[in-house]
Amino acid sequence: MSDTAHEIPPSAKLDPTKPTVARIYDASLGGKDHYEVDRQVFEMIKQVAPYQGDVSKMNRRFLVRVVRYLTEIAGMDQYLDLGSGLPTVQNTHEVAQFSNPEARVVYVDIDPICNVHGRALLEENEFTRFVEGDLTKPETILGHPEITGHLDLDRPLVLMQIGTLHHVSDEEDPVGIMRAYIDALPSGSYVAITHFWDPDTENPELSRKAKELEAKVREAGMGSGFWRKRAQIEEMFGGLELLEPGLVELDDWWPAGPRTRDPWPEEHLMLGGVAVKR
Repeated sequence: MSDTAHEIPPSAKLDPTKPTVARIYDASLGGKDHYEVDRQVFEMIKQVAPYQGDVSKMNRRFLVRVVRYLTEIAGMDQYLDLGSGLPTVQNTHEVAQFSNPEARVVYVDIDPICNVHGRALLEENEFTRFVEGDLTKPETILGHPEITGHLDLDRPLVLMQIGTLHHVSDEEDPVGIMRAYIDALPSGSYVAITHFWDPDTENPELSRKAKELEAKVREAGMGSGFWRKRAQIEEMFGGLELLEPGLVELDDWWPAGPRTRDPWPEEHLMLGGVAVKR
């Protein structure tokens, strides 16, 4: 990213007439940092998936369990959280620093409103940074001075793509993007990914629901949202060794306890996993 881009006040780039992924996600979590246009898009999505808000909460629970495991059990103390969205409850830095107060976290998001809120983190937490950047440009991200100045990229770190890559089109080559990140990671690093899932022949009925959701997202003007097949999602791990239980529905990744209800159909349509670079 050029120096000029950093000099533009984030508020100057805010456009309340256009929905953004970060603000729609905030609306789905019941947050307050979004506009009417974002709520309208979320309501359109709910016409097909009335429990999509539960999917967002499920995604957050996965993040919490993963970060807790990697901090407490794997001993990781560096996190690069890409496409992190708006600061909300149980952020990566809050979970990691609960176990290790000196764990270092860098959030990256392209949405300027995220940058505005992220600045508050800079003031209150010396081990946390927020960088405005485009996760589809690995070389720019990994060479960003605020990132290289806060994280030691020669030591193992956790690269997080939680609910991000399904907003990257095939033309943008999400597999190639991840390959560039993974190649740059030192041994001992971990990669965590969650992604919208099209079950295809594994469950034709749910596959129809996935295709219906994808069409509704485009109709709503969100601009992105791709439900991909299992093999396509696995490929984004770049051949790294997946930790048990592998690439699974999110609440099946080391759940906190027994289910209190059966999953809603849309909750089945997302997979997640964590892999290690040996």
